[in-house]
Formats: sequence, C-alpha cells, structure tokens
Amino acid sequence: MSIPRPASTYRLQISADFTLRDAAQVLDHVHRLGADWVYLSPLLQSEHGSNHGYDVIDHSRVDESRGGPEALRDFSAAAHERGLRVLVDIVPNHMGVATPRDNAWWWEVLTHGRDAEHAGFFDIDWDFGGGRLRLPILGDGPDELDALRVEDGELRYYDHRFPIAPGTGDGSPREVHDRQHYELMSWRRADDELNYRRFFAVNTLAGLRVEDDRVFDDTHAEIGRWLREGLVDGLRVDHPDGLRDPGAYLERLAALADGAPIWVEKILEGDERMPAWPVDGTTGYDALGLVDRVLTDPAGEQELTALAGAPEWTALVRERKRAVADGILRSEVLRVVRELSAADTEQPADVVERTADAVAELAANFPVYRSYLPFGADHLAEAQEAATASRPDLAATIATVVERVGAPGPGSPTARFEQTTGAIMAKGVEDNAFYRYPRLVSLTEVGGEPNVFALTVEAFHRVQEERAVDLPHSLTALTTHDTKRSEDTRARVAVLAELPERWARFLHAVRERVALGDEPLEDLLWQSIVGAWPASRERLHDYALKAAREAGASTSWIDPDAAFEERMAALVDSAFDDDRVRAEVEAIAAIVAAPGASNGLAAKLIQLTVPGVPDVYQGTERWDRSLVDPDNRRPVEFEAAEALLAHIDEGWQPPIDSSGAAKVLVTSRALRLRRDRPDLFTGYRPVVAEGPAAAHLVGFDRGGAITLATRLPHGLAAAGGWGETTLDLGEGMVGDGMLRDAFTGRTHRGRARLAEVFERYPVALLVPGDDAAATATTTEEDAR
Repeated sequence: MSIPRPASTYRLQISADFTLRDAAQVLDHVHRLGADWVYLSPLLQSEHGSNHGYDVIDHSRVDESRGGPEALRDFSAAAHERGLRVLVDIVPNHMGVATPRDNAWWWEVLTHGRDAEHAGFFDIDWDFGGGRLRLPILGDGPDELDALRVEDGELRYYDHRFPIAPGTGDGSPREVHDRQHYELMSWRRADDELNYRRFFAVNTLAGLRVEDDRVFDDTHAEIGRWLREGLVDGLRVDHPDGLRDPGAYLERLAALADGAPIWVEKILEGDERMPAWPVDGTTGYDALGLVDRVLTDPAGEQELTALAGAPEWTALVRERKRAVADGILRSEVLRVVRELSAADTEQPADVVERTADAVAELAANFPVYRSYLPFGADHLAEAQEAATASRPDLAATIATVVERVGAPGPGSPTARFEQTTGAIMAKGVEDNAFYRYPRLVSLTEVGGEPNVFALTVEAFHRVQEERAVDLPHSLTALTTHDTKRSEDTRARVAVLAELPERWARFLHAVRERVALGDEPLEDLLWQSIVGAWPASRERLHDYALKAAREAGASTSWIDPDAAFEERMAALVDSAFDDDRVRAEVEAIAAIVAAPGASNGLAAKLIQLTVPGVPDVYQGTERWDRSLVDPDNRRPVEFEAAEALLAHIDEGWQPPIDSSGAAKVLVTSRALRLRRDRPDLFTGYRPVVAEGPAAAHLVGFDRGGAITLATRLPHGLAAAGGWGETTLDLGEGMVGDGMLRDAFTGRTHRGRARLAEVFERYPVALLVPGDDAAATATTTEEDAR
C-alpha cells in the first residue's frame, strides 16, 4: 500500500468533551483552512476522565467516551469525503493502571502474580519484589494498613480496589494483603523500591514489554484493523525512547502499516541525527527550536542572562539530571544496577551503591536522550569522558559500566540503561531545569537547548538546506499538546530579547511591590504572565503552581511549601489587584504586543513553508497565548476561526488585531498553497536583502514560492523601518517576472523595496503572478 505523504496536518485533541463526532463537525473548517491530513490524539480506551488519552487501559477498542468505534468509522468517512487523510497518535510504551479494576490485564496480574497470563506484558522485576508487585499508593502514616478493608470480595484502601487471590487465613484485611501477589507500600518508597517500569516517574503508567511478539500483537491488533480497513492512513508514535528496542519495534510497526507513513515523537538534541528507522521523521520539536531562535535578538543575551541569576546551563543540566537519578528515578537506576550484576545477586551494599553512583553519573552526563547501540556509540564515550572528569574517584566503576552497557547482546543491560537515560533527561531537563533557567523562557522549549540563545539567518538557512535533504517529510511544529508555552506566547516573550533594559526596569518595579525570595522563578513567572496577558487569574494561578513545583527549588510536588505557595499566589493576584503592579504589567504587555504579533506571523509563515510537513495545533490558526498543559488543551473556538476565514475568503484583508484574523489569513494561504501547488515547494534557496535593514529579513525560495518574514521588529521600528532596503526579485529567482503576494494580492517584480512589500503585513508569500492559487483577491481600494 502506498499513501501519498501529507502537505500538512491539523492536530485535534479528542476527549469526552470533544468527541470524534464533535471533531467531524470541524472537518469542513480544516479542509477550507488548507490542511490535507487531520491528526488525532490517542483513541484507544483510556482511564475514565482522561483528557489526553495517553493512559490506555484497553487496546482492543476505541474509547467509548471519545465516541467509540462507530464514531471513528463515521469520522474517517467524513474526512475522506473531503479529501482529508487521518493520522492517529498511538501509545506503545505504557498502560494506565490508576484504576486496576478497569485494566483487565493489570487486574489479572494483581490476582495471579507472575503466573498470570499477562504477567509478561508488563516490565516487572518480580525477584526484586520477593515475588510481589509493589504498588506505591499508601499514605505517610505508620498505620496506613489499618485503613484496609475487605468488601465485596475485594481488598479496599479508601477508593482504591484490589483483587483477592484464593487462599486461606483469618480473613483480616492485613492478613489478606500479606498473602497477595502485590504489596501495597508508601508512595514515598517508589523512588527506591519500585519494581515495575513506568512512564518516567508516573506510578499510574506501567511500562509494556512491546518487544515481545505477543505483546506487540495484542496491543496493535486494533490499530492494524484501522489500517487494513482504511479508517486510518498514518501513525504517530508516542515516546519511542521508552521502548527497549525502538528500531526493532518500528520495523515491525512499518510492516503492519504496509506503506502508511509513521512519525515518531523523537527529541533530537543539538547535532544529533535520526537513526535509520523506517519512519517519515519526527513530530517537529527540532524545527520549533530553529524558528524561535532565528527570531530572537542575540544582543539581549548578556543582560538577560545576568538578570536571570540562573546557573550555567550545562552545569544546571548535569545537576538536575543527577538529582532526578538520585531521586524520583532512583528505582530505575537500581534496576540497571541489578541487570549489571545479574550474575552476582549477592553483591555487598557498598558495591551496589558505588555502581548506582556510576550509573547515575553517566546518565547525568549523557548528551542526548538515549543511544541505540551500536548507533550513537560516540554519545556513550562522551558521557564516560564527562562523568570520569566530574567524578575521577568513580573512574574504574564507570569504565566497567560502560564496558557492559556498550556491548549489546543477550543478557546485556544495554537496553535498560538506554531506557533510563531517556527518562532522566526528560525529567531532569524538560520538567525541571527548564523551570530554573529563565533568562528567556521562550527558549526553554523541547527541541532546543536554552543555552543556544539565538540563531543567525545564515545558520538557519544551512540547517534548512540539510533538512530538505535529510528530513523532507518530517513534521514541523510550533505548538503541540506538550509545549511549555504556545507559539504566540513565545513570540511575545521573544521581544524581551530586544528590550533587556526595559525588562530589568519592570522586574525592579514589581519586586518592590511583591517578591518571593526566589528570583529565577519570579523572572520565569513574570515573563509567562506578560506573554499570555490578558489571562484569567485562575489560569495564571494554575500555571504558577505547576511551574514552581516542577522547578522544585522553593516548593515541590512531593513536599509542597504552603507558605511559599501562598506568597506565590499573592504575586499572581498582584497583577490583578495591585494598581501599581497591574499598571506595570499592562504597560510592558502593550510594548511587546505589536512586535509580538509580528513575530507570531513570521514564525507561523516560516514554519508552514520550510522543508518538512507543517503541523498546525488546534486553534493556532488564530492567536493562541496558552501556557503549559492543561492550559493548552482548553476548548477551541472553531466557529470564530471559521467566521474569520469566511470573511477573508470574501476578499477581506484583516488588520493585525486581537481577533487573530491576520494569522488565519497567513495560515490558510500558506496551507492552501502547499496543498494545491506542491511544485512550488521542491527546493530551498536563501533570499537575501540589500540595504540598512537587511538583517531583519528571513527569506527563502522553496522552488517558486518565496517566503519573506520580518525578524527583530522592535529594533527595526526603532531604526526607522525598512528605508531603502531592497530585494532582487529578478534574475536568479525561480519565479522570474511578476510575483504576487498570496496575502495581499499585490504584485512585485525586479528590485522591490521591502517597505512596499511589507506595507500591510510583516510577512509576504510571493508566488508566480499568473498563479491565482491561494492568493488574496482584495483590491488596494478595498484594503483601505
């Protein structure tokens, strides 16, 4: 089976509040917008009340609360009728076990232990638990087991329900518990004593052994049916780095998909290359980081770095990864140690501790999420060198660990070590260090390294030329369901790199009124508040609480500091209730609004037209100034976006205002052009301006479609605008002759003044003048 690759995708979050039947109602909008694939969040049966679907409890059926199997069939038919293909997110790494009674496999394992039919489906170290599966759900009290009760043939602990295996005894709750195949233990013991693999540190997501043929078959039977029956045309794989052997898994998935495209949620660090997997590419975080940085002013780096008071990034990453390895993921480190010493299970405690120290130090210094040995052997060597330099006292033990994990084969701990380094990177960096490094929070986003402050236009072009060759079908993204801040929030925050002195004055002013005693967190919160402003008090309270607990410096998820959190709530409230603070917030929000909108349009156009397949997250065709999940999963006003699009299609050239209509214009015209004229997107060539403001242009020719976008708009305005800066649209351009702007309908030829090209919008998409596809039809008179 051969399925044409998409020109673009549009992501929809399917939940009980926005079902497949609801999604079918917006397909006309998705099609009119210009996307040719619709991209759905996970659909398999998940935990009751799940709004994301990554906690699958039954792989055999479509989630009933999301519409069920008939709704998927109807949705797919409706999409195909409109020429839209369907991409679905799948979750092979883990299952939801928060409610054991709802997960038949997990319930059976709790009932029958290691002899259960599905015991081998889960990644459990039975020997370490003394033959019992350890469940970290008890509270802190010394007599928590007194809360157990036997009721309706089950063992109960408050609202938790567990099976009772047949046996004899006095029938008391404690006695019943002690003879089961599971052990209820304090949630605090999970850090050191858990004996099943999780998704990162989430106790309620239990890892699957999808490398086992039977596990793969049983967890992918329904997915295979979707593909065979044409209900689904492509797959997105969640968290492949959690799998024991991602390459082997993807080979088998590709065989199942039989030519249907596959994308993987793979995070590439720095110059890291994709392994030789049978996939079309990543889900686009790598592209996101490039777009953000080419629109960031490098001149602000020194002052914002000093202002943030954050430690050096490399040292912070190592410190926070090490803290995670010694903390919430220590049980994973200890499992690596057990596999390293499998031939000698009676090692002295000091040897175990020394080996764990070495494993943790290697993981803390690992430069990427994981290796896929033998691919990526240089990463292991780099980690060994760095770990030995930081801990010379462990040199011999580190060398022994590297020798063992660097030799893949039967019984080798290689895969376990690789799975663990990825989890430590994710929890130590994405979910911790990012919240402690606030010099410019638009850069603390998955897909980019925050120590890389900005990217020159020349460097941006070099990377795009490489991507055109290496990753032509990889997705490009600006916002996803997992981004820390949405694209337009980051676009506003990026303006602060052009205004470091103004930002310093703002922080000084608000700190005179309200302070936390945690200046890095204050900086992070105020940048986020200004980027999202105006936002509701509730949204900002929720964000601040999550950010502070993820940072873990002044409060945490495990041991929250109520007094600090009250002060933090007061900081958020001050933006609404303190006249001086509110005035400061509104003043700087007003300053960044116009250049932030320019950045937002520039980022969107660049993302939609660079090499790769652009992915549009639901609702981001308009302004979206969301913060981290669940804020970025709020209901979308599709009707408003559709009304704006209809007005634009009537010939309206919208202003750049709060409605987001200008972004709808840019998004729809770029998507339609990519869908309807793929011949205009077959290459990549930088386009360079001449004149005093030449550095403010990001331009490239994709083989007929020419993207022109403004960068560093505040500085451009301060310098007097484009002036006499020009662009040669004549000799050398693929589109020789007359070129028409898809947004305004205006035509340009020869040497064009950028002041005229950007007279109405800070972006332009030029196409051959005799090509009316996707272009605006408004006349100059109508525009005025």
